[in-house]
Amino acid sequence: MFRLWIPICLATMTTIGSHGHHAAAGPPVLRGRIVDADTKKPLAARVYILAHDGKWYFPRSASPDGSAVPYYRTHGQSVEAHTTVSPHPFVADVPKGTYLVTVERGKEYHRVVRPVEIKDADMELTIELTRWVDMAGRGWYSGDTHVHRTADELRNVMLAEDVNVTFPLQSWVTEAFRAPATNPSDRQPRAPIQLDATHVIAPRNTEYEIFRVDKKGHTLGAVIVLGHRTPFGVGVPPVRPVAEQAHREGALLDLDKHIWPWSMVLVPVMNVDLFELANNHVWRTEFGFRSYGAKPPAYMHVEHDARGMTEWGWIDYGFQTYYALLNCGFRLRPSAGTASGVHPVPLGFGRVYAHVEGPFSLEAWMKALDAGRSFVTTGPMLFVRLDGKEAGARLDVESLPAEPFHVTGEVLSAEPLDRIDIIVNGAVEATIEPGNDKTQHDAYRSPIRERIDVHATTWIAVRCFERLDDGRVRFAHSSPFHVVVKDHPLRPRKVEVEYLIERVEEELERSKGLLPEAAIKEYQEALEVYQKLRETAR
Repeated sequence: MFRLWIPICLATMTTIGSHGHHAAAGPPVLRGRIVDADTKKPLAARVYILAHDGKWYFPRSASPDGSAVPYYRTHGQSVEAHTTVSPHPFVADVPKGTYLVTVERGKEYHRVVRPVEIKDADMELTIELTRWVDMAGRGWYSGDTHVHRTADELRNVMLAEDVNVTFPLQSWVTEAFRAPATNPSDRQPRAPIQLDATHVIAPRNTEYEIFRVDKKGHTLGAVIVLGHRTPFGVGVPPVRPVAEQAHREGALLDLDKHIWPWSMVLVPVMNVDLFELANNHVWRTEFGFRSYGAKPPAYMHVEHDARGMTEWGWIDYGFQTYYALLNCGFRLRPSAGTASGVHPVPLGFGRVYAHVEGPFSLEAWMKALDAGRSFVTTGPMLFVRLDGKEAGARLDVESLPAEPFHVTGEVLSAEPLDRIDIIVNGAVEATIEPGNDKTQHDAYRSPIRERIDVHATTWIAVRCFERLDDGRVRFAHSSPFHVVVKDHPLRPRKVEVEYLIERVEEELERSKGLLPEAAIKEYQEALEVYQKLRETAR
């Protein structure tokens, strides 16, 4: 049985030894190579080497042309300890003993787990990874919108994880009123870095993550600006000047997490574009944040256990907050960000796929993300249409439709699906029993065919879930479709609007006397928006 062992520091875990082939010349060497099972071509991938006593080992590249980037982060009992290796042979100096070697490559290949016993001599290991879905072949390309890795690391890591677009945070500001243009970390390249035809780093991005006001602890929260052209010369709050510059420059505003104190203020004041449905608390390893930030309201019935909020509870809390904002008319598009580099999570564990029409480019991908031709996933691949239209589409009708709309598509998954939900204005309208038909690549296919009646302006989305043997949750969630019926507006639920009002009122009261008048005015403006919505809530 492999038990978890948390070392004191990375140096104590990494064994640096001889390249010799026998124990007398040093410790044995585990030599490995990773290839595509069909083409036999070398692959970049993520490698875990776990000894029977719980120690982690980090391989290095065996080629002068190769690279290997070790990654070790912990949070409580959550441990992420891996190395991303380029498509070259790798070596690891390991003492005699038994090991569990796990190899993964993003989302589109099956994981391989291999028990290994090292004796006196070196050992050669070839890992063949089987691709179960080819997303780029369908015009879908992945992105991670919240990245704390350097451009140099990303040249290796993006290819190993097969993340097509990343947004490393060139500027990261944690003090209120500080202008990120003065941040020493703002030294990375300004122009996009093209790694190959379908992988690109968009380096000009800023995160305002405010924990201190006038040198005193007072958490506000975070918002990320993706793809701006020039540095920001102002701090926050107030936030509207940042939003105006960002949108002038074609950038997108990404709401980092829904639980931050100021998050529900930002949405109406900044005209936020994106909502992270898979955010940086969603990990490959054990869920770690069981009590953090704003607490979910009673009406959401968020799942808890004896230790606090469960992983599904956290995901559901995010979903229901997103639905409340959509019901209020804020057409936020879904995004996914890991904060890899800070949290114990691989780059792109939660990722957003956007459908690009024609050749791939950063500009085309950003356009697709902004249009909502997208879905977020931590596992399954979700392809859906509404009356033949892609996710994110707006369908305008002059009167109440006499016929239902048709949701069609399919889910492909590496593991069997647990269920597929059709969401209409925030409620589960239908649950589909997955077909889970086996494909030729040992994956599962579940078709979607559902009729949805529309009685007013409506948004429709699809989500699906894998329930793994260890109880963990993997999901995919589409961007919403919007059906706009003339003279029949979308109306939020009263309980949702009351929750949003309560959030803003609490933050307004907490920040009086600490924030400048211009910031307090923005809070009041947000409050008035929600209060106005309450007048027509159902």
